[in-house]
Amino acid sequence: MNINEQVEYLMQGTEYGDETLKIKMAEELRARLQACQKEGRVLRVYCGFDPTKADLHLGHTVPMRKLCQFQELGHDVTFVIGNYTSLIGDPSDKDVLRPQLTQQEVEANARTYAEQAFRILDPEKTKIRYNAEWLSGLGLRDLIHLASNFTIQQFLTRENFKLRWEKGDPVYLHETFYSLMQGYDAFSLKADVQVGGTDQLFNIMTASRKIMEFMGMQPNIAIILGILPGTDGLVKMSKSLGNHVPISTDAGDMYGKVMSIPDFAMGVYYRLTTRLTPPEITEIENGINSGRLHPRDAKMRLAREIAAAFYGEEEADRAEKLFVDTFQKGSVPEDIPIFKNTPGNSIVDILLAAGLAKSKSDARRLIEQKGVRFEGAVIEDPTATLTGDGVLQVGKRHFLRITQ
Repeated sequence: MNINEQVEYLMQGTEYGDETLKIKMAEELRARLQACQKEGRVLRVYCGFDPTKADLHLGHTVPMRKLCQFQELGHDVTFVIGNYTSLIGDPSDKDVLRPQLTQQEVEANARTYAEQAFRILDPEKTKIRYNAEWLSGLGLRDLIHLASNFTIQQFLTRENFKLRWEKGDPVYLHETFYSLMQGYDAFSLKADVQVGGTDQLFNIMTASRKIMEFMGMQPNIAIILGILPGTDGLVKMSKSLGNHVPISTDAGDMYGKVMSIPDFAMGVYYRLTTRLTPPEITEIENGINSGRLHPRDAKMRLAREIAAAFYGEEEADRAEKLFVDTFQKGSVPEDIPIFKNTPGNSIVDILLAAGLAKSKSDARRLIEQKGVRFEGAVIEDPTATLTGDGVLQVGKRHFLRITQ
């Protein structure tokens, strides 16, 4: 790609809430790319991830996908695990105080982050850094030095703080430190580009850029990405709302969940979660609008792109065949796992042993919701045992061939 094509690709999916600001960032990105080309170097790009939870969903991976695009273009990518910032907790997208994690909780969550990130990023081209490396050495004098760049008013005009202030809920002083610490991350990494979601607009556009300038550096360029909606297409993806696409699942489940999103959400999913370029996405959208491309086919391509990114082309092929066989042909897929049943096993025991339920209570819940069938018949008794061979179906997408 030439520089203009790179800018278009890297700005894809960005959202600043202000078109003037978006144009400014695109112009800065173009100028920095041109400068790097003359200097014979690549961009230094990073994104920080606070390990506040161990399991990630598709929405969490949007900035990872953007880092991957920078990698594809040959730029230097650093994946920062916020093992120090997460001790405070980012207040950016919360209208209540975020619980502070213990050091043990942070370390336990952090261990899973790199593993999950490398399902998207190239491990050989990714630097992993922990921000305790530089933040743990800051003293009170340093903190005062950094804080002198900001006013209390700047923090109180932020929507999440403003709501709490107006309701009379406490806004704690330590919460304002988060932005300073993130700005110091950018300074310590000498970053050209910082990637984050719209909830990070203040932290990146105001804190990071201001601190870098204050410390005598050229401010970094903010790549602010839109927030991925859940499978309902409307509300931010969230595990608690049940509209999420988990990463720690399987290709068939991921494929099926993406196929459940409404047609109108396909555009944002294509832009935020796939490797497709702007011209390729425009061609798909023009095809749908003109009637040349059926929305179902466009969504199948989307589901396949996402499943392949996490599980590989072979598993994505299998997931697509499973979907077609199950939902379009109405038949039981041929290629399904075999489970050798032990006499006396209850249906709950089978679900647990086969990994189709996380716990016995989870298995009972699936049965109570009439989500378990054997040879097409709904199973309603969790103590029931299976006699004879047959196909066990759990939910819409999971099948198991039972043999005795």
